[in-house]
Amino acid sequence: MNIFSRLFSRIFLDSWREAEAQADTARSERFDWRPIVVLVTTAITLTLARYYGGASTFSSLIPDGRKAYAKEDWDLMIRAWWTFVRCITYVVIPVITIWLMPGERVRDYFISFRGFIKHMWIYIGLYLLVLPFVLFVSQFDSFQHTYPFYKYANQSLGHFLRWQALYALQFMALEFFFRGYMLKGLSHKFGYGAIFVMIVPYCMIHYPKPIPETLGAILAGIALGTLAMRLRSIWGGVVIHVGVAMTMDWLAIGYCPPPGEGPCK
Repeated sequence: MNIFSRLFSRIFLDSWREAEAQADTARSERFDWRPIVVLVTTAITLTLARYYGGASTFSSLIPDGRKAYAKEDWDLMIRAWWTFVRCITYVVIPVITIWLMPGERVRDYFISFRGFIKHMWIYIGLYLLVLPFVLFVSQFDSFQHTYPFYKYANQSLGHFLRWQALYALQFMALEFFFRGYMLKGLSHKFGYGAIFVMIVPYCMIHYPKPIPETLGAILAGIALGTLAMRLRSIWGGVVIHVGVAMTMDWLAIGYCPPPGEGPCK
């Protein structure tokens, strides 16, 4: 128990104290406009992603696409559009915003690889901690009906890997947005409180998913946010996010019809 207590104190409490101390140093009588810019662009970004990143928007761009392409190809194209829109909203818009903010640099927004390998053990430990939960929820119908998003991932290894490549790219964009752009942009004002501001929209983007995963996103957001702030890097979060997502998809495929006999539910 003492080991876990020391780890919690070292990873979480010490990180929060450090973030608060840095915020106290950065605070001054001068008006801080960065939180306003970050939170307003966050609201705009999530709105654009929600309204323009879905199948209906893509279908309107290619009205006859459903007839012109095989079902599995059309579904993958929709998923590619979903990934593309998230890269634009989660990465391009924030990067342009950072460029336009005086004194701000993109490289300061937790995209460094420094110490990535050194601290990988922390993320491997988190993955192993989450794995029993993933194995447990994989037994539920809500899980089996949700994953994989690409319903033809069970048709072949090629189908599965193409989808995983798109899925991984989306997670890189997501980690940069929530654990990079939001955290760094808000930490000057809120200190460690930026982590808890960030988890509110992060939890909300999970609303269409099964409730155990949505509730789990709160804990995951706190853990990954704390580590990103402490280590100044989002990449460990990318690795664990991709690893957990791939595991979930692989488990869900076990409940799909055999390859060639139809898509997943």
